[in-house]
Amino acid sequence: MEIALFGERWREPLSLQYHQPVLLKETLTLLAPAPGKLFVDGTLGGGGHSEALLAAGASVIGLDQDPQALEFAGQRLARYGERFRAVRCNFEEVGRVLDQLGISGIDGALLDIGVSSWQLDTPERGFSFQADGPLDMRMNPEGPVTAADLVNSASVEELVRIFREYGEESAARRVALQIEKERQQQPIRTTLELVAVVEKVLPRRGRINPATKVFQALRIAVNRELEVLEKALLEFSARLNPGGRFAVITFHSLEDRIVKLFFKERSTEWIDRPEWPEPRRNPVYQFRLLTPKPVVASEEEINRNPRSRSAKLRGVEKL
Repeated sequence: MEIALFGERWREPLSLQYHQPVLLKETLTLLAPAPGKLFVDGTLGGGGHSEALLAAGASVIGLDQDPQALEFAGQRLARYGERFRAVRCNFEEVGRVLDQLGISGIDGALLDIGVSSWQLDTPERGFSFQADGPLDMRMNPEGPVTAADLVNSASVEELVRIFREYGEESAARRVALQIEKERQQQPIRTTLELVAVVEKVLPRRGRINPATKVFQALRIAVNRELEVLEKALLEFSARLNPGGRFAVITFHSLEDRIVKLFFKERSTEWIDRPEWPEPRRNPVYQFRLLTPKPVVASEEEINRNPRSRSAKLRGVEKL
């Protein structure tokens, strides 16, 4: 784990678009940043959300495991001086980071789960099925497992599990068997090679690429995304000060379900079961739910940024 404070003043060229933050106004309204408050942005990315928090007078610790994201955001936000600190780590390590910095509690936290626009639009990162590149998909370029490793080495049963659980792909077994057949001839090493394999099982119809769910599933498996999210929800919740707010933006149903159930469970004061004589106080009750229903992007934002279409924002306040 690396901690770096970026101090060099830098202005972002207008032509350089790293990542367009989604639900920005809605997130700021929910988090209510103000001078004197300390926030952790667990998914720093291009720094769009962090910049808005800083502009409101708050201080921000930004976490990201992608060194290119850290470099970009660090330069972009350098003008905020000591109010911004950038840390290279996975956001599940937030507890260790705060301990190392001597910080016991925070006033707010944000997780914007998913892949940044820059990562998707950079073929060399291997996230996109729309351009050819190495079958990588690691958010941390130094991570131990690539998508190619899974595609070429995992058993058929493991691939079936990944495609079903993480991609909700109904043709998971047929796709896995086709991959097994193809990799016996030669390794599948690039994104478009994998797309071609999937299309042998699921011919292209309409605008949605038939490899969409397979790519999502591999990305989640490579980066342990659901496991990391579950741990991070606990870590961030434990570090919030009373009155602190926690916002999470998700982009697919698997992540959203985890966040929804976590927030619901911990914002329910009393629980009841048929076998109990009376309701009992919930031992993990700690939040006031701020979003009974998820906040979604407006039509205006969707037209401006189509990737915001699937975004859902949920938030809570620490009691």
